[in-house]
Amino acid sequence: MAERATGEDALAEGALYSKVVRRLIPLLFICYIACFLDRVNVGFAKLQMAPDLALSDAVYGFGAGVFFIGYFIFEVPSNLVLQKIGARVWIARIMVTWGLISAGFMFTGDIRWGGLAQSFGLTDPEFTFYFLRFLLGAAEAGFFPGVILYLTYWFPAARRAQMVGWFMSAIAASNVLGAPISGAIMQYFDGVGAWRGWQWLFLLEALPSIVMGVVIFAVLPDGPRSARWLAEEEKVRLAAALEADEAGKHALGRRHSFLDAFADFRVWALALVYFCIAGSFYAVNFWMPTIVQELGIPRGDFLRVGLITVIPWGIAAVAMVLWSKHSDRTGERRWHVAGGLLVAMAGFGLLMPWSHDPILSIVALTLVTVGSLSAVVTFWSLPTAFLTGTAAAAGIAWINSIGNLGGHFGPDLIGRIREANNGAAGAAFLTLGAIALLGALITIVLPKTQATLERKPAAT
Repeated sequence: MAERATGEDALAEGALYSKVVRRLIPLLFICYIACFLDRVNVGFAKLQMAPDLALSDAVYGFGAGVFFIGYFIFEVPSNLVLQKIGARVWIARIMVTWGLISAGFMFTGDIRWGGLAQSFGLTDPEFTFYFLRFLLGAAEAGFFPGVILYLTYWFPAARRAQMVGWFMSAIAASNVLGAPISGAIMQYFDGVGAWRGWQWLFLLEALPSIVMGVVIFAVLPDGPRSARWLAEEEKVRLAAALEADEAGKHALGRRHSFLDAFADFRVWALALVYFCIAGSFYAVNFWMPTIVQELGIPRGDFLRVGLITVIPWGIAAVAMVLWSKHSDRTGERRWHVAGGLLVAMAGFGLLMPWSHDPILSIVALTLVTVGSLSAVVTFWSLPTAFLTGTAAAAGIAWINSIGNLGGHFGPDLIGRIREANNGAAGAAFLTLGAIALLGALITIVLPKTQATLERKPAAT
């Protein structure tokens, strides 16, 4: 009889989490697609915008990465505000704001700054590009760590890596969908209404963010207690699972208060690991359209560039979901993170001598995207295994903000080395491979970042 009750409980729990997944993950997935389109479409815009506005490789690389400076400054405050006022209002605010700023990039060549730009040694378009990228980072700060925190309100640790994996597969999906769409917009909208293709790109791809911000405000619950689509007994069951999960964090040296997050050396070590992941990922993300175009694709054939870049992102979309699912099934976290970084390192090693070989360069780009995205989807199970309460809000945001400075470092490194070496970036790829190796080694040796045993979840 007890066995039957246990089986019925498992079925009820599986059905409950399936219901939560259906209600939340597709919505957050679509939001992250919109987010990433606005964050990285500059990689495609660069192919046309840079010659139009006389932006050098060094200027583009720095500007693409300066996004993460604004992100760094505002991330922790943003996540603390989300915890205080609720996910629904704050995520909606983030999305509408970043959509409006992203649309503003269409005016990069039209804004005049008087003597302000010249005082920094910049042209007006260069200053505008830097300024808007900084504002975009400040506006978006808090979205990703906010969602990671939000998922801890619903899913215990044993289920969370797969949820993060499904959510973060939007990164690859946004590139799979966005690459050909971005290429087509730039190619076929060029000249419509006297606007260039890159201007249409920023305008049209900003609209989904604004629309989804309104949708989030209308339908996203702040947590299980405010979910009208959950019965009262379902809310109780979720609360019990989360309370049991919180109790398990004691074995890992649970951290709860705001200052606890900054006093724990594991938070700082994981921030460095995330720096290595982000540096690897964004270096390739922001420069992939340029690398692909330089394989011999005629200038102006932006659609072909977009179609070819679908290959690495499509494979990465499948790999990251399978990777996170395997991590949840086995309960292992650290080697999944480290293994992903080692795959990315292999990609950089291959890209260094063969960045202009059509076949090997695509293989190399695929290894970097698969490795870095597989590492990141399992990474977030490490800090959430020992952070809770306000420490979770602050610690997740701090790790993400410090780590994402790698998103400034990677693209900027490639831009500066290309500028100094007539377009060659081999030294940058070598450096990025070494950084990926460093992140893998830190992850392997870092203690107490996962429980010895984790419950294997029922299928959802």
